[in-house]
Amino acid sequence: MFAHNISPRQANCPNTTANTDQGTASQGSKTYLSIAVGIALTCFTIQGHAASNGQVYNELPMEGVSIEQTYKSPQGVVLRLDDPIATTDNMEWLSEEFISQQTNLFLECTQVQTSAARLACYDKVADQGKTPSFTMNKQPVDLARTIRTTISGNPQFVLAGQDAEEGETTEQLAKQTASNERLDTIGLTKRETQVLKDIGVTQADIEKYTPLSMAYDLDQNGERGTWTARPHNPNYVLPLFYSFDPNLSPTSSSEDVERREYTPNEIRNTELKFQLSLKTKVAEDLFNTRSDLWFGYTQQAHWQVYNEDNSRPFRATDYQPEIFLTQPVTANLPFGGRLRMLGVGAVHHSNGRSDPISRSWNRAYLMGGAEWGKLSVIPRLWTRINNESADTDDNPDITDYMGHGDLTLLYDLPKQQSISSTLRYNTETKKGAAQIDYIYPLTKNVNGYVQLFHGYGESLIDYNHENTTIGFGIVLNDWKGF
Repeated sequence: MFAHNISPRQANCPNTTANTDQGTASQGSKTYLSIAVGIALTCFTIQGHAASNGQVYNELPMEGVSIEQTYKSPQGVVLRLDDPIATTDNMEWLSEEFISQQTNLFLECTQVQTSAARLACYDKVADQGKTPSFTMNKQPVDLARTIRTTISGNPQFVLAGQDAEEGETTEQLAKQTASNERLDTIGLTKRETQVLKDIGVTQADIEKYTPLSMAYDLDQNGERGTWTARPHNPNYVLPLFYSFDPNLSPTSSSEDVERREYTPNEIRNTELKFQLSLKTKVAEDLFNTRSDLWFGYTQQAHWQVYNEDNSRPFRATDYQPEIFLTQPVTANLPFGGRLRMLGVGAVHHSNGRSDPISRSWNRAYLMGGAEWGKLSVIPRLWTRINNESADTDDNPDITDYMGHGDLTLLYDLPKQQSISSTLRYNTETKKGAAQIDYIYPLTKNVNGYVQLFHGYGESLIDYNHENTTIGFGIVLNDWKGF
């Protein structure tokens, strides 16, 4: 996880200059820029990842944590009062020993580095009588009741739990009381396992923090707050990335020049592929509906590292800055599913190259997030924002191949494994792509990663080239599949 403390590795992040043969001075300068940005983000990722290896999750400002005033009535009922003056004669202070014990338990939870397990640990301590003042559970917008009130002439956002119907309350209590006594210790150290067992955290407690919830703070604001780095899309390195049909003649429908033909020795089938992707929460709990504003950045590169005859150039580098808004919601879906999130965003996607191999486009999109047990689904629909004339558009037919949206599916497998898939399709041109990702744990902080792709647009330079690729490597375990 990314923490506020500074890792010793930060001072050792090198200033590196790379030289690659790009053919022209302008292309060379953009390549230097690509490498420089990549190195900077690599340093950023290493710093955050190194910080996660500490013995204590010390991101929380412990000196600022306060405990609510808590009283216990003679009947044994624990009450929390904002105003300690409001006590009555039939209430008594909890013992200092109990308060000290609960505080120590809370501190023990900071030893746990896995986010879902750590939050479950906090919850278990809270159930025993103390809620840390910095935590805040989110109440999603209840879509069904919001629609009903709007149709009835009283338009307003209704948060889940506000005057909940009896059936809803019963269902929520049933879910809260459901438990599973087993604890999956895969990916946990002996110390973390012992802490969780001592406090009584079960696997069911951990699994309520689903991948979708953790990725977008749907149930609870993350401890990292705003303006701190988090994983966005996967951060991975695939040292072995094989293309069955590499694009030896990249071209676009807008080009009126003779295309460049590369030889198989100039663009080889095997290369190294890596991706760096971070996001930060810009603002949280907006509009009195618990919505959050995010900024994300993703950089993907294909490096011909095994091409010693041609100075090992970067074949392609893509950049994707984006901004998006997420809104936690709740609504029942068919077959036992539930809608968890709605969102809207905009993304710029380009390869930073000059003509004739320049590629770029801008999109605005709508997205959702839903869950069926351990299956999470994120659909997106987008429209291209075309701010260029026909003469300057690098790739006017890009939506013919990249489609008008995508669908991401993630299924949690046992022992902290997962399989996910991303699908794109254009119903008019019958063109699209499918990618399958399989993740399995190697160590506490690193997972093995297998990526299989078929279709168009594996990289932006190849948006209109159909290819099949397979890659093997590692991915940081902050990312579950989105």
